[in-house]
Amino acid sequence: MEIIKAKTAGFCFGVDRAVTLTYDLVNQGRKVATLGPLIHNPQCVADLAARGVVTADTVEDIPEGYEAVIRSHGVSAAVERQLRARCAAVHDATCPFVAKIHRIARRASEEGKLLLVAGDAAHPEVQGIVGHTDGEVFVFGDLAALQAFSTPENCQKPAFVVAQTTFQVTKWEECSEFLKKAYTNAAIFDTICNATSARQKEAEELSRRCDLMVVIGGHHSSNTQKLVSVARRFTRAVAVETAGELSPAQLRGVHRAGVTAGASTPSSVIEEVLDRMSDVIREEELSFEEMINGDSMKPVRAGDIVKGVVTRVLPNEIQVDIDGKQTGIVKFDDFTDDASVQLSEAVKEGEELELYVLNVRDQEGIANLSRKKLEENKGRQEVREAAENGTVLEGDVTEVNKGGLVVKVKGVRVFVPASQTTLRRNEDYTTMDKQKVQLVIKEYNPPRRIVGSIREVLAAEADAKRAAFWETVEEGKTYTGVVKSLTSYGAFVDIGGVDGLVHISELSWNRIKHPSEVVNVGDTVEVYVKALDRENQKVSLGYKKMEDNPWEKLKNEYPIGSIFTAPVVSLTKFGAFVRILPGVDGLVHISEISNERVEKVQDVLKVGDEVTVKLLDVDFDKKRISLSMKAAVADEETDAE
Repeated sequence: MEIIKAKTAGFCFGVDRAVTLTYDLVNQGRKVATLGPLIHNPQCVADLAARGVVTADTVEDIPEGYEAVIRSHGVSAAVERQLRARCAAVHDATCPFVAKIHRIARRASEEGKLLLVAGDAAHPEVQGIVGHTDGEVFVFGDLAALQAFSTPENCQKPAFVVAQTTFQVTKWEECSEFLKKAYTNAAIFDTICNATSARQKEAEELSRRCDLMVVIGGHHSSNTQKLVSVARRFTRAVAVETAGELSPAQLRGVHRAGVTAGASTPSSVIEEVLDRMSDVIREEELSFEEMINGDSMKPVRAGDIVKGVVTRVLPNEIQVDIDGKQTGIVKFDDFTDDASVQLSEAVKEGEELELYVLNVRDQEGIANLSRKKLEENKGRQEVREAAENGTVLEGDVTEVNKGGLVVKVKGVRVFVPASQTTLRRNEDYTTMDKQKVQLVIKEYNPPRRIVGSIREVLAAEADAKRAAFWETVEEGKTYTGVVKSLTSYGAFVDIGGVDGLVHISELSWNRIKHPSEVVNVGDTVEVYVKALDRENQKVSLGYKKMEDNPWEKLKNEYPIGSIFTAPVVSLTKFGAFVRILPGVDGLVHISEISNERVEKVQDVLKVGDEVTVKLLDVDFDKKRISLSMKAAVADEETDAE
């Protein structure tokens, strides 16, 4: 039987974000409660409970002093207010896709529009959406319910239409077509999560090719039940929550089985089900004759994988007993590449090892075995499967050259071209040397060529960060970012997967010719959002601080009537400009230079002269300052008398 695992199976972005956040809080020693089960997976919820996380049915059930996590389904506006009033802290893990629907619901209320919601009225996500509008709202589960509601009067009402993020795609398409024809003034928002849509589409494609679909997920999960519904349109489908629920009878006679999982299913549960299916396959394929004769009667041949018990450990080799009938030898070079390893410390007599048969010396009946070859073969198999499934792998960079990087993955050499090493062009990929990296396999053609991409993994992570950023960003919000590049007109700063521009005028209160006078590439800086262009996804940032504004310093430190000494910085026909503070110059009008008549300013002053002046007036709106030298002299003479 062939088993095909769906690429989209398992945690979606929103669920993974909520689970990671909760575990991080627990690991920090925080007292945490979730309003309702965090995800539709009893095993994950039970593990969190074992770590002290409280699952509360209502806000009042949350113990005093606990911090609350809002799960990815989101909550109504009223419930969120109750949480913030009761809890020590509230951590909002609402899925960005759900948060978007909340905003649409609030707009419907503000604009007095009817809100139509495609989904399950009893589902927490839908209840949360409904709780973000004060206007008229109707929830429908299918086309029939929508048609029943759509009287001529209702069809003429201005309306916003949204869908539960896990709503069945085919049902949504049917309802959308009806809405376009029946409603004269309706704005239809496609709010089904991209991951949900992709997961349902892949489930449909797999179902068309397979004799059986195994859908893994919580029995109460809407997402999982929709996958079962999609699969059963084309083939036989079974839903399981754990590997223990899958029986050999369900797999009997199946030639090809597809496996998918809901958005709340951890990868560990998926792997347990796959292992269970593999065990059943092995049990089914074991023939009656093999059961009678037993595998131990088979001769050991080159290429076999055998288990041997260590009988003796020497400095340069290990001797093992294979099934009590044959001796095997593992030479040091076939055990490890690490010359620092001591065999006597690495293995002990009586230990069982799984080994690859290199060859058998027939006359002596001794088998030459290798652990390295076994691990290499296993690694190649995992890398091959990862290439087919698009799975992200982790490896160590072992070599850097002009063409790119060499990464050791599961003992397999993978080449990453320079163009696939970094997210941005011209970034220095040599800094990755001897580092752990994540990559996907783009080309698998051993032994000649196995090619990977680090860039693709980084791009996917960046996409997720950008999506999360645009869901939470707002004007005035402060970020700590890293300067990524400089241009003549400003600095680009990475503030979490998105590059924002700090215009040169926003870098300093003083006039500067180039951003490098203030910041350099690689600097960590604190910036704030000045303006957003959501349509074009552009962010304008501010850097200079109000407290550094020299005009504010002037207001605080130099009251009208102040007398001080300052340098002359420029001369004009009508007077001299004096530097009070960096970026702030005041004018001594020609008539205020001396009590005696001055024909030319240059006859009395020159640039660089230190002069004593009195502050007469400041126009902060026009940025104009009036100073007087003769008034300063008069005041000093008065003080002397």
